[in-house]
Amino acid sequence: MIQKKEPNTIKKNNALDIANWFLNQIDREAGDAMTHLKLQKLVYYAQAWTLALFGHPLIEEDFEAWAHGPCLLSLWQRFGNCGYEALPEPDSVPDLPENVTELLGEVLDVYGNLSAKYLEELVCNEEPWIEARDGLSPEIRSKNIISKQAMADYYRKLYQRMNKSDEQKTQTNIAESRQTGEAA
Repeated sequence: MIQKKEPNTIKKNNALDIANWFLNQIDREAGDAMTHLKLQKLVYYAQAWTLALFGHPLIEEDFEAWAHGPCLLSLWQRFGNCGYEALPEPDSVPDLPENVTELLGEVLDVYGNLSAKYLEELVCNEEPWIEARDGLSPEIRSKNIISKQAMADYYRKLYQRMNKSDEQKTQTNIAESRQTGEAA
């Protein structure tokens, strides 16, 4: 699970640097690859969780609510010509602060093993994208901005629900342990 760190410790970064960090993590020797569709979703989730946990953006650029999910125009301009093909290795690997790479690593741990299409379905069923689409049918083009505030609010609530669920599981496990101990 993505963890909250010290507030206001993650500075704003360039979207391409964040994308290149994710691209650099691919184990190409093992046959792993990443498409533009998946990369957009990973960068989106990095932004979303930074907003939710730290209260400020990881990158300044706004995501647009495109038909296949959130999209940063700068990344589309850089990688859109690759279509659904595997993206190439980055030309350079960014030197990001440790707290940023920790957060990106957690995002990769949570979302990295999911397929691009699964990530698309996931994000297109979440409130920030749905609200930005404002009732448009899924196939209609849109350049509507996904509000950073909507992202922060939605993922903060999700984080709180996940933590509450973990607490309830722990309490259930403790209660079951006590019952087992009493039965013995």
